[in-house]
Amino acid sequence: MSGHIPSTGANGDSGLPPEQLPTASGPLTGHTPAETPAPPRTNQFLTELLRSSWITTVLAVVAAMIVGGILMAATNDQVRTTSAYFFARPGDMLAAIWNSVYGGYEALFRGAVFNSRVADFGAQIRPLTNTLGFAAPLIAAGLGVALAFRVGLFNIGGRGQILIACAFAGLVTFNLDLPMIIQLPLTLIVGIAGGALWGGIVGLLKARTGAHEVILTIMLNYVAYYLVTWMVRTPGLLQRPAGDQPISSATPANAQFPELFGPQFPLLDLGFVFVIAATVFVWWLMERSSLGFRLRAVGENPYAARAAGISVPRMYVYAMLFAGGLAGLAGMNQIQGAVTTGFDGLIDSGIGFDAITVALLGRSRPWGVFAAGILFGALKSGSFTMQASQGIPVDIVLVVQALIVLFIAAPPLVRTIFFLPKSEAERAAKDRAKAAKKAVAA
Repeated sequence: MSGHIPSTGANGDSGLPPEQLPTASGPLTGHTPAETPAPPRTNQFLTELLRSSWITTVLAVVAAMIVGGILMAATNDQVRTTSAYFFARPGDMLAAIWNSVYGGYEALFRGAVFNSRVADFGAQIRPLTNTLGFAAPLIAAGLGVALAFRVGLFNIGGRGQILIACAFAGLVTFNLDLPMIIQLPLTLIVGIAGGALWGGIVGLLKARTGAHEVILTIMLNYVAYYLVTWMVRTPGLLQRPAGDQPISSATPANAQFPELFGPQFPLLDLGFVFVIAATVFVWWLMERSSLGFRLRAVGENPYAARAAGISVPRMYVYAMLFAGGLAGLAGMNQIQGAVTTGFDGLIDSGIGFDAITVALLGRSRPWGVFAAGILFGALKSGSFTMQASQGIPVDIVLVVQALIVLFIAAPPLVRTIFFLPKSEAERAAKDRAKAAKKAVAA
């Protein structure tokens, strides 16, 4: 009965455990273990924020910059000189380290974003326009790699697709003399079509024969390189008329991208606008269109997609057509904007492989790739100022880029360095490992 007070024993003891004794608020009829209070919502928000992929991405860049700073200090002559008498005068070495690292990154900023050492405003912001110009082909090629990633394909054939795009444009439009309103878009379309064709070959072979796209793209890179090299050495094809050098004709003036803000900013041209349009298109295609849904479904699980009635081989062909076309856009940014005096088999300038890094850093998302391309464009633009004003080798920037990829590919390493909480996937993997270990021990 709820109001019953148990009788006491001879010594006044009720015979009940202490937690079941009556209290001032009334008798207790049972014991409910105290529950652990839920963590505050603020803590939950911070934990989820620290587990997010974009925090890991930002910290990966920070970690790469820190290692880059260490390399700058290690290769600095003044630092090495002062290290000889570090224990006698440690302040000299510390000051030299600070000057080398600060000077290097200040030069990087000055060469990539804003140069405060000149009086003219146009000259001050020219580094930013150079960054955007260098970023344009990286973004376009990176979008192609990222789109293929989303479909489960590893497209490392950007180099070959860029080369074939340039060759198509040179063969079809360089000998024409049309008004700019016709020749410029015609050259652009032909180049994009050439890249799409070269990428489509990979998709078709994978769809029909099951050949691995990595092997196909590597081999087609070599085919494209030697094919274009032969074409620029052969009169009547791409070789410049009345010349014996292995270089193509110059891009016709009517096919060149006009500068957006005049000749004072030569690297920022209409090609950057096309790259922005391509980013919007890829975002809409992958996130809003029914075709994009099918492409993503194949990337998540091709077997489930096939069971749902999606033609997996057709999606592979579509994905590589789009990827090749975007690489072709990168090639057109090269020969219609950056290098208009003629090209050879090295016109890709490593963009095809750098695009893989950009796609990884951007997490294969269109706007992430856009931001990553601008970052790498800034590193490239600023590296020249670093070398000219501080004597820092351009190779240091290449090392920083490689370290960014390393840290992006190893999120647990970044979380360990910065003491971040483990992600849900990492915790689940750890729990599975513990369960398996217990099962084996049992």
